[in-house]
Amino acid sequence: MSLNRKKIIFTGNVGAGKTLAINQLSEVVAVSTEVKSSESSVLRKKLTTTVAMDYGELTRNENEKLYLYGTPGQRRFDFMSHILCEGALGLIILIDNSQENPLQDLDYYLNFNARFLIHHPAVIGITHIDESNSPSLQTYQTYLNERGDSFPIMRIDARAKKDVLLLLSALIDEIEISQYQKVADKLCA
Repeated sequence: MSLNRKKIIFTGNVGAGKTLAINQLSEVVAVSTEVKSSESSVLRKKLTTTVAMDYGELTRNENEKLYLYGTPGQRRFDFMSHILCEGALGLIILIDNSQENPLQDLDYYLNFNARFLIHHPAVIGITHIDESNSPSLQTYQTYLNERGDSFPIMRIDARAKKDVLLLLSALIDEIEISQYQKVADKLCA
């Protein structure tokens, strides 16, 4: 039996935990393109920043391997996101709730990835709620509803493997539902 390979993208604002999340999940030594940060907005959160991508691998079972890619958080490297999304099956958006305007950050990532999201599922993980509990998950859900979006959203700690696995499992469920829906649509056409 052949191995089912799935490419998953982690994206989100600076400091949201993309690199941490991939490191928590990866069975191989994760590849990271972290360099010392020179931007003051990044230095407030952390000393290094991703400039190209993060990469890790996770075998879910004997038939399924996940390739995990993380995009840079700094917007000047956004072009990498489109490159990394080629061939991906789904998107995990991590938003740092302690940033100045996390709802605006979420809006940015939903709009930036809108073309990808037309045909691919996504889930949203809100990080750093322990540092700032506003906006609440309910506020995010209301915001998504007002946009007409229905992505699963949950609070996670990117340092906690169980939280990241839960978020990843939610995305895998969404991918499988999406694939079944595409087959059903073809059969009914």
